Amino acid sequence: MAPQRLDQDGLLRGVNDLCKIDAALAEVVTRHGAPPMWGRRPGFATLIRMILEQQVSLASGRAVYRRINAELGGVNISAVLEAGASRLRGLGVTRQKAEYCLEVAAAVESGRLNFRRLSRAADDCARDELTAVKGIGPWTADVYLLMALRRPDIWPPGDIALLTALQHLRGWDERPTSDHAILESQRWRPWRAVAARILWHGYLSGSLTNRSRTWQQKPNWVKSQ
Repeated sequence: MAPQRLDQDGLLRGVNDLCKIDAALAEVVTRHGAPPMWGRRPGFATLIRMILEQQVSLASGRAVYRRINAELGGVNISAVLEAGASRLRGLGVTRQKAEYCLEVAAAVESGRLNFRRLSRAADDCARDELTAVKGIGPWTADVYLLMALRRPDIWPPGDIALLTALQHLRGWDERPTSDHAILESQRWRPWRAVAARILWHGYLSGSLTNRSRTWQQKPNWVKSQ
């Protein structure tokens, strides 16, 4: 069984288990080594940063986050609420994301969103509490569960880097849809978050962004038809 929260030993155990059942993932690990943990500190600041990273490059989201942190003297609930939408937009936050940041700040201030409660909740319950707040969609919720809470069996839906990496891992002609990737990821349970880290590692290292893959395998959804 996977642990409730990944630590370095758990990550390496998950990598070892996955390499035994999936030769393609094993090849990525052989080439690049075990993936980093890529953990983030649980809490408000991390969730705001993840909202800023939605649908943009990580570098772009990081740049806006750093600007807010510098100008507001920290990314915390009171600073964000005091800044309001107009100042956030002046710092490079889009109108929609400024609204989302304020929604999250208000939810935490009122207790509707409680980070201590999230840390103790089951995956589904934590996901439901997060996505009940406007601006936190399934991708953001699952990335928070994966990186901040370090849950071992999370697969972020719609993550473009994962979809691209999975396409090249399997040697498919087209990038899978998010639903198809979720089906494919079932084989990696209870270590889907570890598999995601391996795929990100291969993607960032360059081996899962080209067409040099030798594995040719039909996806699960084709086999079942």
